[in-house]
Amino acid sequence: MQSHNYSFNKNIMRKILFLSLSILISLPLWSQTIDKEDLVNMSNKFQQKEARVALTNAISNNSIKKLAYNRENVGEVNFYINTKVESKGISNQKSSGRCWMYTGLNVLRAKVIEKYQLNEFQFSHNYLFFYDQLEKANLFYNGMIETAFLPLNDRKVEWFLKNPIGDGGQWTGVVDLITKYGLVPEEAMPETYQSENTSMMSRLLRRKLRKDGLELRKMGQTKISHEALMQMKKDKLAEVYQILAYSLGEPPASFTWQYKDKDGKISAPKEFTPIDFYHEVLNVHFQDYVMIMNDPGKEYGKLYEIAYDRHMEEGGNWKYINLNIDQIKKYAIKSIQANEGMYFSCDVGKQLESKKGYLDMNTYDYSSLFEVNFNMDKKARIQSFESGSTHGMALMGANILADGTADKWLLENSWGADKGHKGYLIMTDDWFNEYMFRVVINKKFLDEDALKILDQKPELLPPWDPMFLMDK
Repeated sequence: MQSHNYSFNKNIMRKILFLSLSILISLPLWSQTIDKEDLVNMSNKFQQKEARVALTNAISNNSIKKLAYNRENVGEVNFYINTKVESKGISNQKSSGRCWMYTGLNVLRAKVIEKYQLNEFQFSHNYLFFYDQLEKANLFYNGMIETAFLPLNDRKVEWFLKNPIGDGGQWTGVVDLITKYGLVPEEAMPETYQSENTSMMSRLLRRKLRKDGLELRKMGQTKISHEALMQMKKDKLAEVYQILAYSLGEPPASFTWQYKDKDGKISAPKEFTPIDFYHEVLNVHFQDYVMIMNDPGKEYGKLYEIAYDRHMEEGGNWKYINLNIDQIKKYAIKSIQANEGMYFSCDVGKQLESKKGYLDMNTYDYSSLFEVNFNMDKKARIQSFESGSTHGMALMGANILADGTADKWLLENSWGADKGHKGYLIMTDDWFNEYMFRVVINKKFLDEDALKILDQKPELLPPWDPMFLMDK
C-alpha cells in the first residue's frame, strides 16, 4: 500500500513540476525592454568605433547605395556574350507590373521575327491584359462564394481579400490567356495611358472587388438559388468589363495584319481572329514547356503546385519542378544554343547596377559601410521574406566557356531601350546562383530523370508560401 502511495505521490509531483515548467516557459522571459543601462552600453560601443565621425557624416548626408558602391568591382564585369538568341527590338512595360506578360511575349515574339524575317515585331500586351484582369476578377468572385461560410479571419479568406486583383502574374497566365483568347499584333490594340500606368485602375478594381466580394459572401450564406447567385456575379463582372473597356478599350474580334520583312517586301493584307492569328503566326505547343525553380528550402527532384495561383478559373495552377541550380543552368545553356529564349524570373533589385545594366554579387558592399554583417544564404532569404521573385525577363544569351559552363548571362528586359545596357541586363553566374528563382524551358532540353519528375503527384503548397508572396 505504501509503495502504491509513493508511486501515486511521485506522479503528482511530476505533474506539478511539468505545470510549473509550462508556466515558466509561457512567461515572457525574452520580452525584455530596453533600459537606460542598455542604451549606455550601446552608445559606448558606438563611441569606440574609429571611423564613427567620418561614417556618420558620410552616411547621414549621402545616398547609402552610392556610398556602398564597390569601386574594387568596377571593370570586373564586361558585357561580352558569345551565344545569343536572335531577336530584335526592346519592349517597355512603362509604369505597370506586367513584366510576366512582357517576358512571355518577348520569348514568343522572337519566334515570329525569325519565321517572317522581320526587323521587329510586338504582340499587343494591352489585348491580353484586358482579359487577364477580367479573368482574375471572376476568379476572385468565385473564391468569395466558395469560402462564404468560412470566417473573415480564415487565412484563405484573408488571402483572397488581400490579393483580389493585380497586374502581376507568371508563365501559366501567359499560356492560359493565349490559349483561350489568342493573340493580336500591337497595332490591333495599342497601349493606353491606363495600360501603361496601371496603379489607379488597379486600386479602383481592388476596391470594387472587395466591396462585391463581401456582398457575394453575404448572399452565399442565404437560401438564394445557385442560378440567382451566379447571375449576381455576372452582373458584377459586367461592371468590371465596363471599367476595363473605358480604360483599355474593347478587344478586337477580328483585324487585318500586314507586315514588311527585313528586305522591304510587304505582305498582302490578311484578316484574322485572335485565335486564328495565334495558331497561324505563332503555332507553339505550350504543353512542351515546363517551369523549373530553384528553392533550396524545399526538396529537390519533386513536383510542386501552388494553390489558387492561376489567372483564370479553368486555368492550371502554377506547377514546377524544383531542381538544383547546376541542373537548371545546364538546361538553359542547351536552350540558348538551340536559339530558344526562356521565361526567367528573379529578385532583380538585389545588387543591380541599373545605369550600366549588370547584376553582380559584389556591386554594393553594405556590410563594410555599416560594419555590420548583412549576408544571408538563399534559403534563409526566402524563408524570412527577404528575397523572392520580383521581376520577369527573357533569358536570351550566355557567355559559354570552353568547359561548357557560363560565366555571364544575358537578359532581355522590358524597361525600354534606354535603360540598362541598351535594354538588356548582364548577370554574372554567381548572381544567377543566388537570385534566380524560375525559368521555363522546352522539355526537349531536359534529361530523362528530370522529365520523370513530371509524373509525380504534385505537393500542394499554399498561396502564402514565402517563395510566392512577392509575385502578387
